[in-house]
Amino acid sequence: MPLFGSLYIGASGLQTRQNTLNTNAHNLANTDTKGYTRQQILLGTRSYINLSSSASAISYQQYGLGVVYSQTRQVRDVFLDKTYRKETGRCSFYEVNTKVIEEMEDLFGEFQGVEFSAALENLWTAMEELVKSPCDMTNQNMFVSRCDQFLTKALRVYDGLCEQQDNLNAQVEKTVEKINEYGEQLVAINKKIMRLETGDTEHANDLRDQRNLILDELAKLGKIQYEEDFNGVVSVKFEGVDFVTSDLVNTIELHTDKETGFHTPYWKQLANYKNNKWGEPELDLEAARVYNPTQKISTTMNTDIGALRATLLARGEKRATYQDLEDSEAYNTDIYQSLLMNVEAEFDRLIHYVATTINDALREAAMLEPDTGYLKDEDGNPYQMFELISMDPEKGFSVSNMIVNESLKREPGRLSFRTKDGKEDKAAIERMLDGFEAETYMLNPNLQTKTNIRRFYDALINQVSNTGKTNKDFLDAQEATVNETYSAREQVLGVSSDEEMEFMIKFQNAYNASSRYINVIDDMIEHIINTLGR
Repeated sequence: MPLFGSLYIGASGLQTRQNTLNTNAHNLANTDTKGYTRQQILLGTRSYINLSSSASAISYQQYGLGVVYSQTRQVRDVFLDKTYRKETGRCSFYEVNTKVIEEMEDLFGEFQGVEFSAALENLWTAMEELVKSPCDMTNQNMFVSRCDQFLTKALRVYDGLCEQQDNLNAQVEKTVEKINEYGEQLVAINKKIMRLETGDTEHANDLRDQRNLILDELAKLGKIQYEEDFNGVVSVKFEGVDFVTSDLVNTIELHTDKETGFHTPYWKQLANYKNNKWGEPELDLEAARVYNPTQKISTTMNTDIGALRATLLARGEKRATYQDLEDSEAYNTDIYQSLLMNVEAEFDRLIHYVATTINDALREAAMLEPDTGYLKDEDGNPYQMFELISMDPEKGFSVSNMIVNESLKREPGRLSFRTKDGKEDKAAIERMLDGFEAETYMLNPNLQTKTNIRRFYDALINQVSNTGKTNKDFLDAQEATVNETYSAREQVLGVSSDEEMEFMIKFQNAYNASSRYINVIDDMIEHIINTLGR
């Protein structure tokens, strides 16, 4: 090998070691940078030069030309990336559920000292006092007053549940906006990476760090699948549908129900239109929905992933009432998976039971004296403690569709409970009390255990509490899984200052070795020149 060629070998060593030291320093500088991935230089040997290729030679006569820089790569584990993103998405799902249940518990006030159960207990106490002396004006006034207070507090709780739905509905809109924003950012970064890496002149590692951070955040909002092509472009599927391609985003749109105001996310590219009964084009969401609200939630099926799905499920598709519990098949299809709709329907069922039990007792008492005005208004109709606001049969005696009889609020004495012959009618009040204590009521169609009205609310609260505990247990376990996966991933892609310092010493020694090699060759050349010069 020519002596001057040896200088080229030494120079290649100096150049590559300088690159490795620069990368090493870059890693150390970004030790605490969020999303930064440790970088590593890959080296290779330069092509050999053959001096002879004679077939008779034992081996080719050749010499090497030194080391060559191959590329600067990110040190990542694809499997850990995908696992981490899936588990963070599942963690977000149970985090949303847990937060919703905590807000419900605060709303019911069981842990804040403002208990709805007090209103129910006060109503029961008023009926107990009334049965002792049904004709006492004080007891009558107290009974009507307690009914009014009960309904007022019930409506406040139900309105609070509806407000939670509205808040979640607003969150759906914000989440969809964020998803679409992430999609736009991914497309922009894809284009930058493709431009930078055209001609294989630069590897856009820092842009990949930005993109990986976005994928981490996107995975919290829904289930994603992604892959990178040979051009460095990442394509993303969101919930199994093409979301990000090389140059565009298939955005998620929102359809807003005119009656409820609830948003339904759908894929614009999959949406069809059909004519309604008036011949007008109407959006058909069946094939375009991002999520099927009736799909079973299961970890094995990976349907418990993403904050968007959790928010939609918790909110539900409408305001639920007691009537949604009458059909078990419809309940299992539309209601039971929604945290808020389920509680709304069960709570409304309690109010419905209270109202109809009291009304039925009053009506029965009035009908026992058909030819008198006993417990009847001026038109001869039995007094009803609770009256419907709307006569729409689809609403019925729902908490938001009833008021306390205004005439009874003005004159509680109309409930004299004194029959035509002057006797006190304790039997009517006793029927109310018996109705409250009858073990004939169930929270929902899927439960076989029956309870009475007095314990119905406790059963509802226990159900909310148990559901909250279950979700919290899932959340705690999921957070532990996420933390373990994160630690494992950080061990691969994270920067260790101690490890980088070891590499720095190693690269520095290699640099010094190349430098000393050049010095040796330089001395040899100088010796030859000086010798020949004489």
